Amino acid sequence: MAAARCAVAVERMNRRPTRCQTVGMRTPLFALVALLLVAGCADGDGDAGDDAPTSTTDRTSVSTVIDSSSIPVPETSDVSTPVTTTPTTPPVTTPPVTVPATTVPSTTAPATTAQAPVRPTIDELLAREDVLNIAHAGGDQIWPHSTFYAFDRAVEAGADVLEMDVQLTGDGVLIVQHDDTVDGTTNGTGRVDSYTFEEITALDAAHWYAPGCWPCRDLPAEEYVLRGVRTGEVPAPEGVDPETLRIVSFAELVERYPDMPLDVEIKGTGEAAAAAARVLAAEIDELGVTGHVVVVSFDDATVELFRSLAPDVDVSPGVGEMSAWLLEGAELASGARIVQVPPMFGDVQVITPEFWSAVELAGVEVWVWPNDAASQENTEFYTELVTQGADGIIAGRPDLLPAAD
Repeated sequence: MAAARCAVAVERMNRRPTRCQTVGMRTPLFALVALLLVAGCADGDGDAGDDAPTSTTDRTSVSTVIDSSSIPVPETSDVSTPVTTTPTTPPVTTPPVTVPATTVPSTTAPATTAQAPVRPTIDELLAREDVLNIAHAGGDQIWPHSTFYAFDRAVEAGADVLEMDVQLTGDGVLIVQHDDTVDGTTNGTGRVDSYTFEEITALDAAHWYAPGCWPCRDLPAEEYVLRGVRTGEVPAPEGVDPETLRIVSFAELVERYPDMPLDVEIKGTGEAAAAAARVLAAEIDELGVTGHVVVVSFDDATVELFRSLAPDVDVSPGVGEMSAWLLEGAELASGARIVQVPPMFGDVQVITPEFWSAVELAGVEVWVWPNDAASQENTEFYTELVTQGADGIIAGRPDLLPAAD
């Protein structure tokens, strides 16, 4: 797999158009503006192991019992005792025996200093030669959407970045959740903001999970293989922790994966999105991950607000800014380094020669999110995107993306 990836990396350098090839290419871009403006409303979504045991060293008290029979007795001398005139035989005295000190081996292992996990910065990611494996919702095309169960397995599969969406609960907790309702993934119903964090974490986030089929709502009940594990209605399969099958908070996710950079999308528009942006900016700062996160939103107002709240965090452009850049030749906002786009919208190709020309001129990185699971979430399509020049794939199947060296 690594050799194949190296080959396509060389090929993709030859496939991107040169600046001279951009003449006359801009006209077809006007067909994309309306499509980009509605993309925000239709972004397609196309075992956790047991906790590591805690090792403690008990201090053992060792008592040493010395058997007197094992102590060597001095041998009798061959020299005869001279005869004396004293009729009384002097008492025989036994010299004291000194028992040599024994050293009891310590049962306590020497102290070791564990090396803390290191979370790569966005600067370090952009400096890499290889294409980034970015796990969309933890790998929603193979594992339960946006759960620790999924993110755990994405990390095991070699993901470089974890992608997620965030929204606020009714009591103001920032959670990892795609839809503004809980109906799509859980056994509950209703708006996310109608639940408290305690209430929403009690739901079964694997209720609609069927391996290899997402989103699927019309399968036989037995196809939803983890349904009821979270709630205790059915026993947990071996290696599955029910706690990994719930909705989680953003802070919990940051703490669980201390060595993973994050790609975070703020969902929605208006005040709900603005409120989420404010909480996200505060938590990124409090958790110390400012240089390790990319934030994106389709909504330009939300993007602008977040930039003002967290100017040191990498932010990808919204739909309006992207349209002006591609169609009018406008410059991207100062500091924009990553654009995130789908390969197609409907029957219209978004990633075109004109697009790559604009990318070359702007000097930005391209992270592509497949939006047609049936035709795009596979190794062949991922490889095609790499060949075209994608710097990162936001993959629903991170297990299928060719591994880097």
